[in-house]
Amino acid sequence: MNSMSYLDVHRKFSEEIDMEVAAALSQLGTSSRTTRNAVAALLRHRQLKHPLTVLPLLVHAAETGNPRPALPLSAIHLLWWTSACYMDDLADGHSTEIPGELSENEALLSSVVTGNTLPIQIIQSQRIPESVRGALTTELANSWTIAADGQMEDMRGDIGSATRKSVVETYRGKSGAPFGMITAMAAILSGAPDERIALWREFGYVFGILWQLFNDQEDILSGRNEDLLNGTVTYLLACAAEDAPLPARAHILSLCAAAGGSRAARAELAEILRGPALLRRYREDIDGFRDEAHRILCRLGGDATHLPVLRHLVDHAAQMLLQAELVPVGAASGTY
Repeated sequence: MNSMSYLDVHRKFSEEIDMEVAAALSQLGTSSRTTRNAVAALLRHRQLKHPLTVLPLLVHAAETGNPRPALPLSAIHLLWWTSACYMDDLADGHSTEIPGELSENEALLSSVVTGNTLPIQIIQSQRIPESVRGALTTELANSWTIAADGQMEDMRGDIGSATRKSVVETYRGKSGAPFGMITAMAAILSGAPDERIALWREFGYVFGILWQLFNDQEDILSGRNEDLLNGTVTYLLACAAEDAPLPARAHILSLCAAAGGSRAARAELAEILRGPALLRRYREDIDGFRDEAHRILCRLGGDATHLPVLRHLVDHAAQMLLQAELVPVGAASGTY
């Protein structure tokens, strides 16, 4: 049983999660048919790459042994991230029109309904005990506020003044808050006492930082380097600038200033970010966040079947994907 992975859990419950989302859409009613169809189109367009909708199932199961009551929360998690990812694209200035279905403005309105109205309707449904609806609504509202604050800090990020600490605080908001929300929601739904809810929320925050670091690496490995194109101050970039001696730091800052309009600058920055010494330090920092997540899980304890799955999920998020010798084709020449 301990060999079960989070992907196994997703395969088991994915159809039921989809049913929860469909049920939420149906609550929009016939008078909101246009909105319902637009939200459905947005959901089709913004498929999540990694099925982390299992997270509330695993937290609830760690508390009770039973993941199924948290299925409505998995739907909330999917809806929240669908909305947030679309808004993130808008913030980054990407073209976000959904070909053949929605204009950019229609998709924006749909994303508001997707991430706010539908989750509230799920919380207020008969699937959720009335006794916890208020607490769950508070978690949703707080998450949006903290995540928005983190996203705005990310948009205002300045590599010239960025440090490891400042980027971690940004990550804790923009990525940690939604994971902290959903883990706390699952703990609340399980009937856990306040001190355990607080621990589960903190676990979600740390996991969110780890997952952002995972995403940052995937962006570099893809060869797209969208973070460099958008001027996003990632943790790895802050490490490079913070550790560099003054002449090298000045060069990194000049490359960052040019990266938005220069493939060559992005390519050179991407190669700098694969420096062996830098990646060794980065690996140590990732290990530190991983160890903190494991410490919280050790304090929490829980169901012997599902707690190991959470530990494995932490280890998955804490993978060191980047290697100094792995350079995407075309990186050196700036042709990608």
